[in-house]
Amino acid sequence: MGNGDVDTDVSPQDGGHDQPVQAPPDLPLDFEAFYLGHQEFFHDFAEIHLGSRRVAEQVVHQVFLEILGGWDELLQQGDLEQQTLAVLHRGVTRRLDDDGRPPAFLINGPITKNLEAVRNQMEIASSTNGLYEAILELPTRQFTVIVLRHLLGYPTKRIARYMGLDTRTVDYHGRKGKERLRIRLGLPAADKNKKGTGQ
Repeated sequence: MGNGDVDTDVSPQDGGHDQPVQAPPDLPLDFEAFYLGHQEFFHDFAEIHLGSRRVAEQVVHQVFLEILGGWDELLQQGDLEQQTLAVLHRGVTRRLDDDGRPPAFLINGPITKNLEAVRNQMEIASSTNGLYEAILELPTRQFTVIVLRHLLGYPTKRIARYMGLDTRTVDYHGRKGKERLRIRLGLPAADKNKKGTGQ
């Protein structure tokens, strides 16, 4: 997928990745708008887990097809951003399970450096074990904010736009995610005199 085209032709050989097809004219306009507004975020999110842009594109392609297949139902359910994030999360997790490997941010050198920065931002000692696994156990919204803010470096306003939330809600999920991580890792409460911007 790319350049505003939604590839709906999927072959088992290439996952529909190598031969993009122009989106059919009857594709729902609201879905096209959703795709154009979220494709970068979906690809970045998948790549940080899968460690490869090519694999991320393949997975995101399947994710968008799954979203398209249930589009009307998703619109009726409400909370579209949360529902589609869940589809993305499932798609990425399914691919990792199929490959029998952990998320790339657990093992890739450059991403590991980002996680060291996360430790510093969250005032978590580098000797703490289980941070990466604890991140994976966060509820979907907390997990997404932590990944986008601390691993991908997205500013709060951008996270809010992609998640369909206001900035205060993003900050709330970020705080709750950090609190849950500290509890999960058995760390002391944060020093109230030290406040990060979270930006």
